[in-house]
Amino acid sequence: MQLYCGIDLHSNNSMVSLIDDTDKLISEQRLDNNLSTITTHLQPYANDITGIVIESTYNWYWLVDGLIENDYTVHLANTLALKQYSGIKYTNDATDARFLAHLLRLNILPTGYIYPKEQRAVRDVLRRRLLLVRQRTAQLLSLQSMITRHTGLRLTSVQVKRLTAEKLPRYFDAAATLFAAGHSLQLLQQLTGQIEEIEDFVLSHCQNDEDYSIVTSVPGIGKILGMTILLETGPIERFAQVGHYSSYARCVPTDRISNGKSKGKGNAKNGNRYLAMAFVEAAHYAAIWEPTIKRYYQRKCKKRPLMVAKKTVANKLTRACYHMFKNKTVFDITRAFG
Repeated sequence: MQLYCGIDLHSNNSMVSLIDDTDKLISEQRLDNNLSTITTHLQPYANDITGIVIESTYNWYWLVDGLIENDYTVHLANTLALKQYSGIKYTNDATDARFLAHLLRLNILPTGYIYPKEQRAVRDVLRRRLLLVRQRTAQLLSLQSMITRHTGLRLTSVQVKRLTAEKLPRYFDAAATLFAAGHSLQLLQQLTGQIEEIEDFVLSHCQNDEDYSIVTSVPGIGKILGMTILLETGPIERFAQVGHYSSYARCVPTDRISNGKSKGKGNAKNGNRYLAMAFVEAAHYAAIWEPTIKRYYQRKCKKRPLMVAKKTVANKLTRACYHMFKNKTVFDITRAFG
């Protein structure tokens, strides 16, 4: 007997449902979010379970990794692609779990990629860097506006970063203002130190990778963008075609056209936002420093809005990176923008 398991995962509990080849319900129970509890519940059926489906919620790491370590075949459901019958009247956690198992049985389950545990941890460290960069920017802008408000001077971001505690009294007379500015500067410096530590840590895990030297050969892609693209892409083999990779990087249009008329747009947020930001930033720098790309970008700006032109460059870089990863070759400007 073949069994199919669907798990509707929540923040503090999981609904676990098991069905057979005929969609007959074999077992169904709500369990606490404890790996030992769930594996104990599944143990009597372990030899018959063909696969386990888990919804891609924010807290899936512990459950997916734990079940894989217990030798189960695990599938991560793509929640954006799951569609139930729109006329259904009543649903609950049990019907949702059964529906996941049902799709697995029919072999029509839309799945997401389960990033390898070790590499995923490094990727998440780099994502944390983005959070710290935003916090640092907030402190920088706060200190910059504080100086402008009290002195009328407009310091650049580079000048603000070079400030020290000894230089602050030049800009502030009131003790309370100086106290607040000192704390902002201290936070700014601490965040900068943490960001640099993260960069060194991630770089030590990426620098020896062959694909790292390949991606950093692209104009506009330095060590940070190179690490981001490498870790957010994962194995390039998971993208069957170059268009799939461009779509994942949010570099393709989402227009819905019928009979030559626009019928709205699709979900523009489908894909990887970190990868999308990395390629747009790479396009920005490439259009400044690389003459061939700059000319291409300027031609597009004459016909399209600035951001659309920049996205076009990003799409070119995305497609180039796909073929570079596939063929293990460095960037060729004539093939990408010739």
